Amino acid sequence: MTSKQFRADLYYRLNVIPINLPPLRERVQDIPVLVEYFVRKLSARLDRSIDSIPHEVMEVLKTHDWPGNIRELQNFIERAVVFSPESVLRLPLGDLKQMTKQPSAAASRTLADAEREHILEVLKQTDGMVGGARGAANRLGLARTTLVYKMRKLGIEARRSHRTRPLQRETDTGAPLFANGEADGGAIERFTATANV
Repeated sequence: MTSKQFRADLYYRLNVIPINLPPLRERVQDIPVLVEYFVRKLSARLDRSIDSIPHEVMEVLKTHDWPGNIRELQNFIERAVVFSPESVLRLPLGDLKQMTKQPSAAASRTLADAEREHILEVLKQTDGMVGGARGAANRLGLARTTLVYKMRKLGIEARRSHRTRPLQRETDTGAPLFANGEADGGAIERFTATANV
């Protein structure tokens, strides 16, 4: 009504007796009655003779959340009636595994755990390389320093990759590391120009 998509006078005409109906997951005691009703109705409509509903089947149906409420239950019972080979209601095997409520690993994980696992997986893919074009930071879309900070925060130790090269030093003259650049004719100048900027 506030967004002007539903007329207020029509709402008040329809809102004579409001009925608040809780979701099916909060009315577990109603599930057996509904299952029996749907089995009778659907077996008659589909010309199937379903005479019994095993206790195990009823328990599995009671443990499901039923996010689609009664319509989901009705559709599931119809599928079970169609695929039941005998006069006993059997749930489709693939659906039986999905129906049981089990606390999933994803539901019990924290955001930090998920982030930690994701970073570890990307580090594994990059062979432990954090920075660079093929590093984990680039794959994760993070700055290298941000990734290093997150790794420290999450308790992930950065290990040196076996591909890192040790620094080569001049052994005979004891010259500084950049002494090799003089043979280039411009490498030192480019380095000093960049450093002075």
